[in-house]
Amino acid sequence: MIEEIKIAGCASYSVEGQRLTELRKINFIYGANGSGKTSISRVIAAPADHPACTIRWANERPLECLVYNTDFVERNFRSNLPGIFTLGEHDAAVLDQIDQARRKIAEIERDISARNIVLHGDDGASGKLGDRSVLHENIVNECWKLKSRYDADFHSAFTGLRGSRARFCDAILSQWASNRATLHPLEDLKKRAAVIFEKGLARESVIRVPDSVELTRLEALPILVKKVVGQGDVDIAGLIDRLGNSDWVKQGISYFVKSAPQCPFCQQDVDADLAKRIGDYFDDVYDRDIADIACLVTGYEAASVAYLQALNEISQTSSRYIEADQLADLVERVTARLALNQQHIARKQKEPSAVVTVEDNTDLFAEVRAFLMAANAAINEHNRAVDDIGNQKTLLTREIWKYLLEEAKSVLNNYHSSKTAVDAAINGIEASLITKRRDLATMRQTLRDLEKGITSVKPTVTEINALLASFGFRGFKLATAGDQGNLYEIVRLDGSNAVRSLSEGEKTFVTFLYFYHLIRGSVSESGMTSNRVIVFDDPISSLDSDILFIVSSLIKRVFELSRAQNSMIRQVFVLTHNIYFHKEVSFDPERKRERRAHETFWIVKKIDDISTLESFDHNPIKTSYELLWSEVRNENRSNLTIQNTLRRILENYFKILGNMDKDKIIEKFDGREKVICASLFSWVNDGSHSTHDDLYVSTDVATVDAYLGVFKRIFEETGHMQHYHMMMGTEPVPTASPVMNSGQDAA
Repeated sequence: MIEEIKIAGCASYSVEGQRLTELRKINFIYGANGSGKTSISRVIAAPADHPACTIRWANERPLECLVYNTDFVERNFRSNLPGIFTLGEHDAAVLDQIDQARRKIAEIERDISARNIVLHGDDGASGKLGDRSVLHENIVNECWKLKSRYDADFHSAFTGLRGSRARFCDAILSQWASNRATLHPLEDLKKRAAVIFEKGLARESVIRVPDSVELTRLEALPILVKKVVGQGDVDIAGLIDRLGNSDWVKQGISYFVKSAPQCPFCQQDVDADLAKRIGDYFDDVYDRDIADIACLVTGYEAASVAYLQALNEISQTSSRYIEADQLADLVERVTARLALNQQHIARKQKEPSAVVTVEDNTDLFAEVRAFLMAANAAINEHNRAVDDIGNQKTLLTREIWKYLLEEAKSVLNNYHSSKTAVDAAINGIEASLITKRRDLATMRQTLRDLEKGITSVKPTVTEINALLASFGFRGFKLATAGDQGNLYEIVRLDGSNAVRSLSEGEKTFVTFLYFYHLIRGSVSESGMTSNRVIVFDDPISSLDSDILFIVSSLIKRVFELSRAQNSMIRQVFVLTHNIYFHKEVSFDPERKRERRAHETFWIVKKIDDISTLESFDHNPIKTSYELLWSEVRNENRSNLTIQNTLRRILENYFKILGNMDKDKIIEKFDGREKVICASLFSWVNDGSHSTHDDLYVSTDVATVDAYLGVFKRIFEETGHMQHYHMMMGTEPVPTASPVMNSGQDAA
């Protein structure tokens, strides 16, 4: 059966639409003409023609829908009607087989429904499929957390996935199944990503490592530890060696040259022989050693400057592969060491006889070299990556995904095991559903074959003609037609075709009887026992009041069939604008104040040209007369139907009084009000159920107010204001109106 209907974007319904929810076996929908009832029946009849509207079926199993509305009348009232096949009664054994087949079909459908509930849940959104959806939603959220955590560092690896949770999750699950990359530490991946994914990435120049060989050679010269003094075989050599003042004497010779023959220190005359002996002490060997020391000083200073200049130039390159702070520390240490050694060598030059030990910088130079060589190794790796950037990006991307997979390993393992179990259950259910649906199709074919063997269109002709005769329609009847007698035609008693000469009432009634029998039959030789939904949309239009009760009685029989066990009639909808008919067809002596468990009540009305639906937990049409007055009291009343509502109140009330002269009442009005008053009494000449039931007049608020004003004055002029105030609720009324009960009966 139908559980919910959404009517949207058609006729007078808004794009947002209205919903009929929690529908039950029997559903009553009341509304004035033009309020939007027929749109509902048309959506049920042909949902594919109304793409903005939806129908939700119980267990997602649509049933056959038979809809009686104006479209059905126009489509079926023609010279030849398709015959209605019904089951015969001559073969009890076959009927028993048909009954068994229907029971088996019902059993299989219940089994399918139970499996669908396990699969989809009672609400259509849970069950095993719902469990799988929850699992997927959870893994999507977990994967997105992973993406958010590493997006800043690895966004280039996530290109095309960063804007979609679902796509990112799909990528994780795909990588989980196929990624075999090597696992690397996070910091290594970050560093590589910063380079390989850099825009405009280019090759880098290799760093020139400064040469420290010359500095190392100079620091190891033996002259530094050699005591540079004069020759020892000169007689004065013993004194100089004993005093240890060789360097002082050497410095004094330069002064003696300027002060001779006086000593530059004691100012005494020095004989020529002493001067010679001192000069002989500082021989050529001594001079060569002094020259070597001078070369050492010059060479070490030049080598130091060159080495430090090379390091400073490297500092200024700002290479990404050189730790600036570490390089600055090395430069500072090298500068200090070289400056210290220069001081030692300068002392050697000043004091040649001194033994000088310089700082050994071999390890420091090796540390500098190792630092720069490591940077060059990284640069070479960088350049190789630039030369092979496409493959490097692919490789790094796989390694990044590998790291993510490792971090989410426990989450992914849990998801995989849970999903495997749910998938196994779903696959098992779906496989069983395929088998059950195959069994259902086979059993339905068996039922169709059984039905074909004993169906006939003649019983329907007999029943319809009997009903027509019993209700006084004796001027025409149905007869079988067609080559195989499988069609109906409407004929006069003399056999002539009667289609063109029937009145609107006769046309409506015979078409309704045709539909009524179609409910329990089919226009083909099979299918008359299939489950179905029945819709009656204003079935009493153009019918006399006595036929109205006949139609309501026939529809009540359909209600009884729908409530029977294993009935093929699973649901019924009744839509009407006629309050008299609504009262009759919805009457149920067992209903208390609230609606019964198998029924729903709705009112459809048009407000500001937009159709709206309202549900009630009770029958809102208590009496037709009371409903008419409630429409007048309603501030949101429909401007389209208010005139007809006022006419019906006057008809109901003043016809019951029986002593009202409408002409005298009209004479009490003048001008436009007189015209309005006359229009409100038009029922006197038209009859109680005439075309004004379907009358539409385009009105505005001012016109409606004028009608309401004249309506009130009619009660004033006739002395029935007490009744007016009682029904409008405008003032307390001490005694009940003498015609109230009569008005309810008439309704």
